[in-house]
Amino acid sequence: MLSSILINIGRFVLLVLLQGLIFNELNLWKGMAIPYVYILFILLLPLETPRWAELLLGLITGLALDMFTNTVGIHASACVALAYVRPLLLKAIAPRDGYEFGQKASIADFGLNWYLKYAVVLVVIHHTWLFVVEVYSFNGFGFTILRILMSSALTLVLILLTQYLTYPRKSSGYI
Repeated sequence: MLSSILINIGRFVLLVLLQGLIFNELNLWKGMAIPYVYILFILLLPLETPRWAELLLGLITGLALDMFTNTVGIHASACVALAYVRPLLLKAIAPRDGYEFGQKASIADFGLNWYLKYAVVLVVIHHTWLFVVEVYSFNGFGFTILRILMSSALTLVLILLTQYLTYPRKSSGYI
């Protein structure tokens, strides 16, 4: 239990620092695609995390990014929305036998198909919330949609790459 908490604290610090110091500086294609890999912290929370803790951790994660980017709650609101939807999605895509204690929302534990359903929905929800709240207008609607799609795609590629590089392979977990 203590090791899991320490791992999650380390993951939080690492992802927030990487986002704040490196990924926020990557404005690819004239700002059309910005990878937001810090949300991987919320995606990788243990499945048995209480709902109140998920929401609180989402708020803390978003506020940490808001401090890096000098935004006033945009990341916090997007992360709370992400943390709110996560348990609902987990319930909707649960395996027939349910989840076992200690499983992680990872490719290694559930396979690529399950993980893609999980990650794509959550990343798109986060990015949609983030960019719509940032613009808060219908002016440039097409540009906002394009930013959502391109940033989501880039974020998903980096999240999948991270999954394959950091989690040990299980013989039955991969295609």
